[in-house]
Amino acid sequence: MARPRSDPNFLAGPYIDRAVDQRKDPAQLRAALEDPATLLVPVWRTHSLVAVSADTVSARFVPAAALGERPDPQELIVLGRFRRRLCLAVELHTPAPPPFEAGEFRDLRAIAGELPAEEAGVLAYARAMVLWRSRHRFCGRCGAPTVAREGGHLLVCSDPGCQGQHYPRIDPAVIVLVTDGERVLLGRQASWPPGRYSTIAGFVEPGESLEDAVAREVREETAVEIDAVEYHSSQPWPFPSSLMLGFMAHASRTEIRRTDQELEDARWFTRAELASGAVGLPGMHSISFRLIEDWYDSAASVPLRHEPRVRVWKR
Repeated sequence: MARPRSDPNFLAGPYIDRAVDQRKDPAQLRAALEDPATLLVPVWRTHSLVAVSADTVSARFVPAAALGERPDPQELIVLGRFRRRLCLAVELHTPAPPPFEAGEFRDLRAIAGELPAEEAGVLAYARAMVLWRSRHRFCGRCGAPTVAREGGHLLVCSDPGCQGQHYPRIDPAVIVLVTDGERVLLGRQASWPPGRYSTIAGFVEPGESLEDAVAREVREETAVEIDAVEYHSSQPWPFPSSLMLGFMAHASRTEIRRTDQELEDARWFTRAELASGAVGLPGMHSISFRLIEDWYDSAASVPLRHEPRVRVWKR
């Protein structure tokens, strides 16, 4: 199987010092608001603040004073230190996007691939935390309002009789490239543009190991059986809260039968077919492309992304 590279996937990597100790000290959070070096990462309706020019997109972080009013510490989420400056995420609740001279609010999923990787990672982190916070303003046990603790990374029920604790949740999903010698298994959903294919993926179910989830998803969607599974790498995917866990697997039975109709089509593709542009591949920033690329490059003279006719999604 392909040997994974050492460089991290897009949205992953040690781009930020998460300042875990500082989260737990309310006094430090209050002091941070008074520090002009502290930056806010605003999120409006899951959209991120960016500056867009003719040829570049960049993240925009703003000082607390840019909000006009002092933000409520309960609304702030400590992200950590990015480029040596403390960054705090904050959700803006205005009906319309607030005007900032520094930039405009855009859908992160649509423009993430145009951002520098480290900046995209910070914006994705902020988006994920704000979305989790907005969905847990009330206790899932008793319905009472929750109160933020530990720099926004813990929500505690305000009812003294409950005091339920709620931490950020992550939804693990497996994504796998199944190989059969010189072929790989790819599938497509009916809602995708014509010719667009990707690796097999699905969420892990309760009581299920990652390896079992890989085998189940492949079997359910294609009826292909596998006999070897190797972990490759992972990618945070906060749309809204997934962690993609990438695997390579070898097929022991290769006949394809679509049994659950989740896929419109599933096929085996050779390296030549991938390079020819006959199939549209996942975007280059996705772990799906990374899996395909590492397999392809392991036995090709020209890297996949340098093939002149290769066709990839923009998103």
